[in-house]
Amino acid sequence: MVRFLLNGSPVSFEGVDPHVTLLSWLRSHGLTGSKEGCAEGECGACAVAVLRADEHGVPRYDSINSCLVPLPSVSGRAIVTVEGVADADGSLHPVQTAMVVHAGSQCGYCTPGFVVSLFCEYYRPGRAGYDPESISGNLCRCTGYRPIIDVARALPLPASSDKRLPQLREPVPPLAALDYVADSELGPRSFVRPTNLAALFARWLAVPHAVLIAGGTDLMVYANQRYQRWQDLLSLEAVVELRQWARTDGALIIGAGVELASVEHRLMHDHAGEVPMLEQLLPLFSSRLIRNRATLGGSLATASPIGDAAPVLLALDASLTLVSPRGERRVLLSDFFTGYRQTVLGPQELILSVHIPLPKTKRPPFSRFYKVSKRVLDDISTVAGAFVVELDGAAKVERLRIAYGGVAATPVRALAAEQLAVGLPWSRETVSTLLSSLETLGTPQSDHRGHASYRRAMIGKLLEKFYVDSTSVLAPAPVRAGATP
Repeated sequence: MVRFLLNGSPVSFEGVDPHVTLLSWLRSHGLTGSKEGCAEGECGACAVAVLRADEHGVPRYDSINSCLVPLPSVSGRAIVTVEGVADADGSLHPVQTAMVVHAGSQCGYCTPGFVVSLFCEYYRPGRAGYDPESISGNLCRCTGYRPIIDVARALPLPASSDKRLPQLREPVPPLAALDYVADSELGPRSFVRPTNLAALFARWLAVPHAVLIAGGTDLMVYANQRYQRWQDLLSLEAVVELRQWARTDGALIIGAGVELASVEHRLMHDHAGEVPMLEQLLPLFSSRLIRNRATLGGSLATASPIGDAAPVLLALDASLTLVSPRGERRVLLSDFFTGYRQTVLGPQELILSVHIPLPKTKRPPFSRFYKVSKRVLDDISTVAGAFVVELDGAAKVERLRIAYGGVAATPVRALAAEQLAVGLPWSRETVSTLLSSLETLGTPQSDHRGHASYRRAMIGKLLEKFYVDSTSVLAPAPVRAGATP
């Protein structure tokens, strides 16, 4: 049986197919404020708030797309829908009042999602100003963003008498193990959520065909839009070993099950400037609504050729620790992808952690991530490029790393160009030489996001852009008059 808190009241159910999303269940139970606009996590009309602890154990509300949450996943959670935002006596919440005062609603379809996301922003720990990312995953079809942003900027701090503050001071219990089975027209279907690797592998060995699900931001799109169904789902979200975070002298180690929003927050507050390209990536990685569920391990394990994380981690020389009942092994990310949506993962094997080498010098190498897409934010890449260059004292290339997504069946490293650059001056002439070696990189294809010729052109243009951007940072210091160069 699944039990959770819904707008402050305990709820339990059984016998519901695990593929039913939280959104569908809410609407079937009369909570129709949450809307389905896209069923793939792009519009935010279905946003609900979930109470959970951040990476430091501080309770907070996070907005998530209920259209991508399998219902059993909310077991043990506390969920707030738009119907639960107002006080029990019916008086409006300050977020709702601000939406009225600043005319933040037009057609109203997106309004519930915006209200929930702003509700989470209202209670954000340490809030001292408006965070634009708080509504980055909410789409307003009437283009009414200005008054909604006015709402966000006008939000007061919670009053000391706010009835939700006591809940935000209480520790959030960790997710408990769950073994849920429900009958369907095609037979019983299960959703199992172990809390450690031993229990995970015990279940996986017993049910070898079980499908792993982490944040579900990719898998549940297939369930919603292609009507795919799996007899057994094996959830990774409570496995403690997948949530590690460590910094050694030489590397940053991120557990495969850590949500991207948590990675983003830790980088900003605990490791600012240590991995700048990862900091550049995350605000462009879909939206906060998605990042509150999606994981770094899940992004890599799907092996999508247009996933944004892979090019960045390839350019950073990242490696992975893989784990199975047979033990652990370490592989370079450059050796991980073997074909379209294929990896070196063996039977009952998954990603345990991602290892990102840290610079050995005080001055970090110059790095940039570029994303070519139809929208600046919350979009899928047409082409993505990640670049890192290290120069010696004579402004010659000691090391260059170039990686792309969207130009081949897998994310790719431009190894030939990287090797060609070593020892050459970092100049336009060198870049022109490298462009020639990139002419045969990848196998770009045409689709609704971009023509093959456009993708081919972007391979070189992004490298040229990287060079131009680097010159303002890596230009040699001017020599003073009379000084010896």
